[in-house]
Amino acid sequence: MARQGSSSLPLPFPLALLSPDTGRRLWQVSPVARRAGVKPGMTVSQAIGLCPTLKLCEPDPVHYDEQFSRLVATLATVSPVVEPAELGRAYIGTDGLEGLFGAPEKIVEMIQCGVRNAECGIANESSLVKSALHTPHSTLRVGWARGKFVSWVAASRAKPGQAIIVFPGEEGEYLAAQSIAVLPLDPDTHRRLLQLGIRTLGALAALPEEAVVSQFGRAGRRMWRLAAGRIAEPVVGRVVPEPIVAALTFYSPVGERELLARTLDTLLDRALKNPRRIGWRVHVVCVRAELEHGASWRATATLKDPTADREQSPPAGAVERLAVEFTAFAPGTAELQLFARDANAAARAGRRHALKSAVREIELRIKRPMLYHVIEVQPWSRLPERRYALIDYEP
Repeated sequence: MARQGSSSLPLPFPLALLSPDTGRRLWQVSPVARRAGVKPGMTVSQAIGLCPTLKLCEPDPVHYDEQFSRLVATLATVSPVVEPAELGRAYIGTDGLEGLFGAPEKIVEMIQCGVRNAECGIANESSLVKSALHTPHSTLRVGWARGKFVSWVAASRAKPGQAIIVFPGEEGEYLAAQSIAVLPLDPDTHRRLLQLGIRTLGALAALPEEAVVSQFGRAGRRMWRLAAGRIAEPVVGRVVPEPIVAALTFYSPVGERELLARTLDTLLDRALKNPRRIGWRVHVVCVRAELEHGASWRATATLKDPTADREQSPPAGAVERLAVEFTAFAPGTAELQLFARDANAAARAGRRHALKSAVREIELRIKRPMLYHVIEVQPWSRLPERRYALIDYEP
């Protein structure tokens, strides 16, 4: 399991990163701010009350997604089984890699080497961007163990740039000294365990399993088995879909909600009409926006019932670039599959092939793309340049 952690290098001032979901709560906090009593999840008013000199940083979720996607792609070069769990944490299946790389130490070394190369590429591409939490070394934390839970605990206890290996048969001994805070518990269960004097996984595992089950039910059985190292959940890989993306860059930042909503509708229409969506319904939609002053906005919706209809809301704020991305799909109905193979679809495919050939020929002659779509965005405007917009032509 590989976990992208944050550096523990001291900063000369208290710093906190706002949550991407809501700007009213903190997401990550620097060590200096922690010493002042500031914690992740606090509201901004609570944090400022504890630390008046706290510096707040706007989140950039689009950038985080891009870098995490690059990390996952790098891990996929080491193992074909990669399971992204959440932003900054991914599990890697290493079964069978011993024949390629050797002992667990060699497998971990290959993971670290691949991620270091990826980090160098990221640094070279963004050399003009300076992070407030800049670290001169790798912040990757690696934990190798049997099962996802033990490997995550090991990774969370590793220092930045280092790894902890828990060999098979040593899970119980390693977990015994760990705090119960590593268990996936709700606040009420955590409080009850503390009231019973149970502060480590070893103390929990020392109790009879049935006694824990009688107190906490089915959840108690699972947490007891996790604490005892009895559960080894396998890594489940995923098939990475080829996303459908439609984007538009504005000549000047746009903040009008009506214009953004109209542009979003246009982008959704364009994405839905993409030939690769024929016969498929959209399951996951992501809307991304690059805002003024380097900030960004992102909204992801997992549709309960996959659909081919439009239903999204535009971001708030002045937008410089707006993009719609379909990242997951479900098979369409029988009628959709039938229509995808009819004569009209074949004719459209022929036209697209001819257009692609013509576009390649023009690009070879002119040495740069010069073909654009003209779309109507604000027809009521008195300024001609605001009535229409140009987007890259994609046949």
